Amino acid sequence: MTRKPLIAGNWKMNKTTVEAASLSQDIAYNYHDSLDDADIVLCPPFIDLKTVNTVLTFDHSKIKLGAQDVYWEKPGPYTGAIAPNMLKEVGCSYCIVGHSERREFFGETDQDINRKIRALLEVGIRPIVCCGENLELREAGEALAFVVSQVKAALADIPAALAKTLALAYEPIWAIGTGRTATPEAAEEVCCALRACLAQRYGADVADQIRILYGGSLKAENAAHFSPQPNIDGGLIGGAALDARNFIDLAKAFV
Repeated sequence: MTRKPLIAGNWKMNKTTVEAASLSQDIAYNYHDSLDDADIVLCPPFIDLKTVNTVLTFDHSKIKLGAQDVYWEKPGPYTGAIAPNMLKEVGCSYCIVGHSERREFFGETDQDINRKIRALLEVGIRPIVCCGENLELREAGEALAFVVSQVKAALADIPAALAKTLALAYEPIWAIGTGRTATPEAAEEVCCALRACLAQRYGADVADQIRILYGGSLKAENAAHFSPQPNIDGGLIGGAALDARNFIDLAKAFV
């Protein structure tokens, strides 16, 4: 089955509102018609979401807006948190959940991530669900089992009709922001195992519809090595997403 590539730029804790306007304008300006065959998503910090959405709307851009996180509760007394309906109202179509930095620095658990996925799906936002192992697990030969266990826990009790709208993002922790990347073959091995896990849970038809992304120091120079892999359907991009030309060139490798 041919799946539409998904390229999501995770800006992390970068860009003021002025800088976000400039970067999103540059990305929209460099967008090429060939990218219509992919879904391109920008995920700026919360404070920049309205600014970026305004730029994309004004430019009539086909680029979509995503958030980097969400809280699963409905609006209420949760200081500092952002509810799913708030993201929907500001224009978000996607939202990253379970990034390793959220797990490591903010103590998020698989159960927290499951709650976030449920809350996003309830308002029609597509989750990009992250998973990935550290170097110790990789070297011990436990990467596949660990990553599959993360996905099983994250998708607990998520029905097939909703699961097929989300995406998974395999991001080996040891490759995030380090300049190191998994080999295309190693990344494909994990993504293939994730597809098999999805097929076991939901059946092959649904599993074939779910996009699986690779992330971890992915950039324009190496993207062409990953795009031919049969179970890699795009990328969750960190540092390279902060440069408009690099981000667009990377996206072109998948179409």
